[in-house]
Amino acid sequence: MEPLGPAVPGAQAIARAARLLRLVTAAGTDGAALHDLAREADLTRSTAHRLLSALKLEGLIDRDDESARWMPGPELYLMGSVAAARYDVTALARDIVRSLAVKTEESAFFSVRRADETVCLLREEGAFPIRSFVLSEGVRFPLGVASAGLAILAFLPDHDVDAYLERHPELETGWGRPHGRRALLTRLAETKERGYAVNPGLIVEGSWGIGAAVFDRSGRPEWALSLTGVEFRFGPDRMAELGRTLLAHAHQLSARIASTRR
Repeated sequence: MEPLGPAVPGAQAIARAARLLRLVTAAGTDGAALHDLAREADLTRSTAHRLLSALKLEGLIDRDDESARWMPGPELYLMGSVAAARYDVTALARDIVRSLAVKTEESAFFSVRRADETVCLLREEGAFPIRSFVLSEGVRFPLGVASAGLAILAFLPDHDVDAYLERHPELETGWGRPHGRRALLTRLAETKERGYAVNPGLIVEGSWGIGAAVFDRSGRPEWALSLTGVEFRFGPDRMAELGRTLLAHAHQLSARIASTRR
């Protein structure tokens, strides 16, 4: 999604408010402190507080009187209920994510693409007692960072990939050398060849993940299934088995979405 141009009145204020709204939503029911929100949104505390207060007046966020933390408001629930009828496919994915966790014994996830990010919608714990907690509901990553976003980005048209990389030259400085343009293009090519993405502990050392794209009716990658776990559970032999299982579940979900969404 292209950023709004400077000629659009109020575009900057809307973009800043939307950024804060996403950060508050990602914090979930625990809420987020003002200083953390201001820092992550790259705003002064006074600007962040002014925008948060405006969002509170509209009911989009709320502020806990005791902790002074900001959290999602009631209007978001109402808006989400309406939007879910068109955009939410978690009901279709839930049993598939659960099956994936049961069969692999790893933590399984369902994520959706939102503009230049992925957002985790579902998490299902596997039976293996040692788990990775990099990903949970509401957590966002840029495309090409976590395995879900890498899988989605790999199957977008080349011109969309080029445009994304042009918009985000900061990926390498923010996430390390494997996310530089050349390295990322190599990993995208490997993902397309094998069918699923691999994140070999690039976000948290020792925490590995694999992801497979889920496609809409037109064949566009809009969601992803993924698995995460500790490194020794993702050796070469077992990786191939996990990849086959993951792809089978992703194909099943893509077919289900294609047959039910209009």
